[in-house]
Amino acid sequence: MLLNELIHAKFDIITLIIDMPENNLKNGMKGTIIDTYSQPYEAYEVEFCEDEGRTVAQLALTLDQFE
Repeated sequence: MLLNELIHAKFDIITLIIDMPENNLKNGMKGTIIDTYSQPYEAYEVEFCEDEGRTVAQLALTLDQFE
């Protein structure tokens, strides 16, 4: 992998692998990457929506929090 080359890209669907009760998110929930960060470390802005399409949470996650 090249320096600054990210593993995931915008609009990838991810699966949360931890519970985040402070954000009303549970292990197994699906989210969409809406932005990527390479500095100061690799992270991804992820949006989680309910079935009707309303946003439940939007936050930056690191690779150890999703797959």
